[in-house]
Amino acid sequence: MEIYFKLIEVLFPVFFVVGIGYYLGKKKPDFDNSFITTFASNVGTPAMVIYSITSTGITFEQYTSYFIYYLIAIAGFGLTGLIILYLLKTKDIIREIPVFLLPNNGNMGIPICLFAYGSQGLGIAASISSLIILLHFTLGVFLADRKFDFNILIKNPPFYAIIFSVTFIYFDLEMPKAIINLTELLTYTAIVLILMSLGIALTKLKVFSFTNAIIASIGRVIIGPVIGFLIIIFFDLSGFGAGVILIQSAMPSAILNYLIGSMYSPKEIVDNIASTIVVSTLMSFITVPIVVFFALKYFY
Repeated sequence: MEIYFKLIEVLFPVFFVVGIGYYLGKKKPDFDNSFITTFASNVGTPAMVIYSITSTGITFEQYTSYFIYYLIAIAGFGLTGLIILYLLKTKDIIREIPVFLLPNNGNMGIPICLFAYGSQGLGIAASISSLIILLHFTLGVFLADRKFDFNILIKNPPFYAIIFSVTFIYFDLEMPKAIINLTELLTYTAIVLILMSLGIALTKLKVFSFTNAIIASIGRVIIGPVIGFLIIIFFDLSGFGAGVILIQSAMPSAILNYLIGSMYSPKEIVDNIASTIVVSTLMSFITVPIVVFFALKYFY
């Protein structure tokens, strides 16, 4: 019975705040989400990266190890996406595959891992999320636009936060307490606002191809954690690190896939991406509790 209470403790705050955002989006359809987006991308996410990597006890060896583990998992996500999109006879597989490659490890994954495993889980989750952030503004843009724009990366604040944080733990430096307090405060602020923005986004994105979105979403939120579990078995992982890998592999497609796609891809492609994001997110409200239960039971 204790594990069920723990499950509620982990998921209730996350889903409740998403629900607040959904309520606000429904109550006020013209709700301006730009402040949250600007704050999250320029302040909140960089602070979250710095705090979770430099202040949670994660070592450089742990960071690089889980960075590589999840990179291998992403290769598995990509192979899954190629097969599914091919079977669906997708016209532009290259532009639609990011919904499989890049899960919502930041918005949903980080807070769930934080509540499940505390600061240690937060550190590992941030290692994985930093990889996804880098890929969004490199591989994600390349796939959406069919060309790489280095300027997007160098203008991205989280990119510098990752470099700063990794340098800090590489040299085993101690972060000043004032910076820890500041970034911790901004981290929790960002988590609340980002989860609310996820709920708001669900009221605005539409499903255009329900059948295809269902099939694609199965590849993201059901096959995803299976791939994560195979990574755990292959590398003989255990404890909270294995649990974080499993949980992060179960996340739905990231909303940032839609934002980047809308900037660089044709409308038909963007509509398909939006459909998968909405359906995979809704499906994750069922699949994620199952995965978190499994993670808490066997990897704690």
